[in-house]
Amino acid sequence: MPDQEAINSILEPYVKPWYEGIANPQKAQERVLSDLLAKYAVTDYGQAHNVPKIDSISEYRANFPIINYAKLQPYLDAVKEGNYKAFMPEPPQHWVMTRGSTGKSKVLPATETHLKQIYSCGARAIINFAYKRRQYEVFLGVILNLNFPSAVHTMNVDGKEVSYGYSSGTYARLNPMFDRVSLLPRQEEIDKLGSGIGRSDWQRRFDLVYEMAKDQTVTATMGVTPVILSFARYMKRRYGKLPRDVWKPKALFCTSVRKIQFKYGPILKKYFGDVPIVEMYTATEGVFGQQLDDNPYIVPNYDAYLFEVATGRWVKRLHELQRGEWGRLIVSSCMLPRYDMGDLVEAAGKGYFRIFGRNNTATCLEHRLYRAFVR
Repeated sequence: MPDQEAINSILEPYVKPWYEGIANPQKAQERVLSDLLAKYAVTDYGQAHNVPKIDSISEYRANFPIINYAKLQPYLDAVKEGNYKAFMPEPPQHWVMTRGSTGKSKVLPATETHLKQIYSCGARAIINFAYKRRQYEVFLGVILNLNFPSAVHTMNVDGKEVSYGYSSGTYARLNPMFDRVSLLPRQEEIDKLGSGIGRSDWQRRFDLVYEMAKDQTVTATMGVTPVILSFARYMKRRYGKLPRDVWKPKALFCTSVRKIQFKYGPILKKYFGDVPIVEMYTATEGVFGQQLDDNPYIVPNYDAYLFEVATGRWVKRLHELQRGEWGRLIVSSCMLPRYDMGDLVEAAGKGYFRIFGRNNTATCLEHRLYRAFVR
């Protein structure tokens, strides 16, 4: 194996933009805003909101309203009819859907730029883990694929029948990184088992994963956190074995839910052993942050997305939050200007943040009580 410095020189370019954004979030966010405004300027939506006259975050806020999925519907309908410039700077390459864990599934387009950001930002968790810890072995085995199917429904887009499925499976199938590291099973093999997500459907997928990987060197898992946990529990019931009895993974890369370290972490370690759990803040709309080090909170991808937080009376840039401040996360991306993610974020201090729940009355009440009586 090459020496550590040689390996790190190969890995560093993949994480350097993230590190630079962390070091100077103000500069990174200004650059992202400028890039986004140039993209929005070619859309009907951007022209209607005075993009050519905007050159600051305050003017951006004054001209662009905060939007959510419901408010996107007229624009998404126009994109489906072939007029992508009604809202988007480039045509969609694919369509993806959310898991619908908090309601009806949302269906969103995915442009080439969006997909490239998913791939580059999504790779940062595993590359940063190897780079920081000198754990290069994570690349030398197979990574268990515990994602949702990527082929589920069809719909008419600009007169053509288009197939689409869950975003986690779609991104796993399309991501070129998995041509260089061994994702097992391949997403195409997962998709062959069908599009259902009932109990029997997952049992078939879990059997496939186990049978294909039981004699392999598994160095990591990557996927939706509750699915990783369900797989471990199924292994115990079906085969009488814990994952830690069969494999010695270097890390678990866990996505798609809140409170991964605190709610799921202890249970996952019961099944997989005392293995690092790397939290990633991912959604259908983007890969917004991941753990940088042993601190159990995430650090945003300041170089790829623009982050704001609605704290109540005020809207601030994410990096301006002081420790303990919290609110609704608003993300601007290459496809979505000022999109309300529906998630609540809190500053943990020193540039770290935690996504602690969905923006609803129960979560807000729980958090206020926690801060008042526990902290």
